[in-house]
Amino acid sequence: MLNHQFYIEIVATLITLLLFLSVRFFLAKIVRRFAKVSDSIEHRTNLVIKYINVLVNILTAIVLFTIWGIRTTHIIVFASSISAIIGVAMFAQWSILSNITAGIILFFNFPFKIGDVILIHDKDFPVEGEIMDITAFHALLKTKSGERVTYPNNLLIQKGITIIKQYNDEREFMD
Repeated sequence: MLNHQFYIEIVATLITLLLFLSVRFFLAKIVRRFAKVSDSIEHRTNLVIKYINVLVNILTAIVLFTIWGIRTTHIIVFASSISAIIGVAMFAQWSILSNITAGIILFFNFPFKIGDVILIHDKDFPVEGEIMDITAFHALLKTKSGERVTYPNNLLIQKGITIIKQYNDEREFMD
């Protein structure tokens, strides 16, 4: 027979996993509903859902470790060790995380969207163009002369931007 403590851990694990799946499902629904209301592009919606799922996965792993009796000090030591390794290995990659964070901010609080013509007020290199796509790392702009310019998301948030012409698309959002 299973001892009582082991039984409690199994039940708590099953409840946590069910809660985990429910949270992922409902958060995805909320983001999709937000995207539908705000006319966001579907692939950007899926990207934000993936980021949220990663965060929920990490939190679920921490809860499961706690249920299984792994001491929080061990979790903290493990997490800090992994963070140190990643930090050293990816020191120059801080801009990637910055661009991903900016991409999420642009998704939820977008002053412009794909199809808009914008002017980026950069002192050294002002850019005017139509937004062709906004990915996790950068926005792709097409200038009047046909050039394609990629502009990092973190700079889109930092620079002043004038929306010259807003694109108005009456297509229905596909979920």
